[in-house]
Amino acid sequence: MVGAEALMSRNPGAGDPRRLIALVSGLLLAVAGCSSPAPAPPEEVVDLLQQDWQHVPGVTADGDGLRVTATAFTILDHDGGDSGGRQPNPPLNLAGTHLMTEGNFSLSALLTDITADASWAVYDSPPVIADEFRIEPAGLRLTLNGDDLEVIVFDGSHQQDVTDPRPVYDEHVTVPDPGAAVSVRRSGDTLEIASDGNTVASVPFGGVFESGELWLGLSSDDGSFRVSSLTAAAAGGASLTTAGPAVAQTEPAAEGLQALADRVRPGFTIGAAVALGPLASDADYAREFFGDFGGITPENAMKPQFLSPQRDVYTFEEADAILDRAESRGMAVHGHTIAFTEAMPQWMQELPTGSGEERRASADALLDYVTTVVTHFKGRLASLDVVNEPFDVDQGTSLQENIWYRTFGPGYPAIVSRAVHDADPDVRQFINENGADVPGDRQDALLELARDTNARGGHIYGVGLQSHVYDLRTDAISTEDLTDTLHLFEQAGLHVRISENDVTDDRGTDAQAQQYAAVLATCLRSRTCVSYTTWGVDDRYDWWIDDDGGLQQGHDFLFDEGHPTPAHAAMARALRSSR
Repeated sequence: MVGAEALMSRNPGAGDPRRLIALVSGLLLAVAGCSSPAPAPPEEVVDLLQQDWQHVPGVTADGDGLRVTATAFTILDHDGGDSGGRQPNPPLNLAGTHLMTEGNFSLSALLTDITADASWAVYDSPPVIADEFRIEPAGLRLTLNGDDLEVIVFDGSHQQDVTDPRPVYDEHVTVPDPGAAVSVRRSGDTLEIASDGNTVASVPFGGVFESGELWLGLSSDDGSFRVSSLTAAAAGGASLTTAGPAVAQTEPAAEGLQALADRVRPGFTIGAAVALGPLASDADYAREFFGDFGGITPENAMKPQFLSPQRDVYTFEEADAILDRAESRGMAVHGHTIAFTEAMPQWMQELPTGSGEERRASADALLDYVTTVVTHFKGRLASLDVVNEPFDVDQGTSLQENIWYRTFGPGYPAIVSRAVHDADPDVRQFINENGADVPGDRQDALLELARDTNARGGHIYGVGLQSHVYDLRTDAISTEDLTDTLHLFEQAGLHVRISENDVTDDRGTDAQAQQYAAVLATCLRSRTCVSYTTWGVDDRYDWWIDDDGGLQQGHDFLFDEGHPTPAHAAMARALRSSR
């Protein structure tokens, strides 16, 4: 650079400072104009095949790639029948790696050996999954079938019918070379879909990824395929990083509910039902659960439709991921569930029972399922619901005539119990039912069923009292009634779990808090009541469908949007006062 003094000596008229500034500025501009532009920083590319995919149903390692096979993952209609159809539930990589970005990005996949259809998806959050429905998050799904590429975009808005979600964009385009790489590039508000580098669709929905999180999924409806390449890159100078599940950053709270219970009654477990999606993606949820609870019940991941969506096909991946997290912290795991009218896969519902020969063949299939599942989880479960909600759904006392009943007859609970014991003699077996937490015919029927099952050679350790309080005017559980209930089962030599407690706030949060605390305190005082579990963690994930088919958010749990509710404080007070 030329100094100012040198410029002045060469140009006598340059003594004027203003002229000097002008001269220097002009020279700098000239130099800049002659310089080459700075090279754009190279894109940071993430090889997603090198990340963790071990807990994704239907995805296995295949040399230096991934093999994807159809799982038939679906959400069943509520009544367990086939009249209401089934909602697709393609799996995501929840327990492995997801991506974090602050702006634009690109993803590219090379899908080969396609026998039918091949789908890959990217969402801005995991779906909320219940055993009756899936809330579709914002995101993009690409499905290649021959030279047809279907491009589907969801914007995350609430659906009129949550069980039949409608995308904001759904288009079929033809790709010139089905064997070429398919890519998606987000550029601001635009998503560009390309095949072999040639744009085949451009849609104005880039805003669906505003969360900055990218959750990936691979699936097939009817066949299999191989993923030979799968990469991600930041675009336009944006950042892109990999991230693991939120659960990895959590620790037990010194004043959490389980810590308080340990001081009052060592060995008594306070647990909650959990789902892998929020456990992996929501830091608040993970902190709440692992901070306050000492026991875990997989909310849906161990139900038959999730463990065996096709006959002789088992998808243990998501349940294993939940159990891995629990075991790493020394938490007790309660398995849920084996024989259950709802949440059965279609193959199980359709087993024939018309003749003796058919019933024998169906019995073999059902018992093979029991043995396979219980053997897989052997040594990992403290307890297990071997029969769940056996009585009719209208609060009666008759056994539901499900596939277990049609195959084995009314004594099926004993047959299931014996098969469970043969596979894992150490797991404590429970029959779990709703509407039996207060004295009455349904409670009497549950007691009789447990006794009869053991009289037939079963191994029932106790009963689960679900204790759902959907309406405080009709469902409230008094201390007196629950005390009598616990005494009744104790006299029969049976233990009790409060297995699925949740309480509505329809009469206000104070009434909700009082009900929660009353159930916990009563259970805690009884030696026959061995554990307490609430059926959820945070109201952020408390959703249900009303009688008109509309999606509604409940406020029934101990946390709401990351903060403890008055019910949580009331339970903590109940534990402290029990010292």
